[in-house]
Amino acid sequence: MLGSARFAVSKGLVTIVVATALLFLVCVLFAPSSVSSDALQGMLPIAAVLAVAGLGQMLVVQQGGIDLSVAGAMSLAVVTVTHIPDQDDSLLLPAVLLAFGLVVLGGLANGLLIGGLGLNPIIATLGTNALLYGVNLGISGGRPRITTNALQTVMTTSVLGIPSSVFFAVAALVLVIVLVRRTVPGRRFEFIGANPRAARAVGLRARLHQTSAYVWAAVLYGLAGVMIAGITAQPSAYSGDSFLLISVAVVVLGGTSLLGGRGYPVATVIGAVFLQQLVQFVLALGVSTAIQTIVQAAALAVGVSLYTVDWAGILRRVTGRRRRAAPAPA
Repeated sequence: MLGSARFAVSKGLVTIVVATALLFLVCVLFAPSSVSSDALQGMLPIAAVLAVAGLGQMLVVQQGGIDLSVAGAMSLAVVTVTHIPDQDDSLLLPAVLLAFGLVVLGGLANGLLIGGLGLNPIIATLGTNALLYGVNLGISGGRPRITTNALQTVMTTSVLGIPSSVFFAVAALVLVIVLVRRTVPGRRFEFIGANPRAARAVGLRARLHQTSAYVWAAVLYGLAGVMIAGITAQPSAYSGDSFLLISVAVVVLGGTSLLGGRGYPVATVIGAVFLQQLVQFVLALGVSTAIQTIVQAAALAVGVSLYTVDWAGILRRVTGRRRRAAPAPA
């Protein structure tokens, strides 16, 4: 943490803010079309969806876990709010409630398997992801369907030139900050993630908080799925697949440790903007869309190396060896 105790700023937040500012500067210099008004209007809604999914993933990572069911949860939410109403606006609200109910059940299954039974998070969430996709295919048959006019209007309307989806992401960010930082259960949640053994020793219910992380993450995945269903006129039944890798990447880029502990919601949201703009910059240069996944994987690798590798220690060892290898003066 940087600064005084009262105005402490995380290293991850400083790093991602500087990186994002530099990225936009590079975009202005080398690919001005990637920062045009139309380009930003196209980038921000997807970045907002990624930010919401990333916040859900962050809650899980804070407990030392990882959630690979994000793709299934988002995709199930998409097909539920598009296939159930079938372009009938009067059925949209029941479909949205059903979507949240289904994905929360998936999150509860994850929580009980991992927090209750102690299963490996990767194996448990992969199994839940398959189950969610089974329900998805049962509803959709794998076929896309046009979204309702009401949902599309809500998600694509702009307020003061800002897409409404951005306001949903900001609302999710505020909710996460308030629940985690401003409530007693939230502070216990962070303490348990940082040191589960110490938390159990003082009588905190570590398993309950681990379970709740997956449930709250599922709520955010459901919101992200509803958002992508409104942003895209005819979303795919597999729309969540493209958010699996990058939901982890933005958490890491925001400075949250994969070992658990304190999370950084604001940095995670900025990381979503950074990663989406990076992809847009690459595409504006005329590079094949196949490079998009490589760019996302590279961003994840850089994020992991920045916050997990002891670069200062490596530098000290390297400089120490050079000093020992230098010839003694005559």
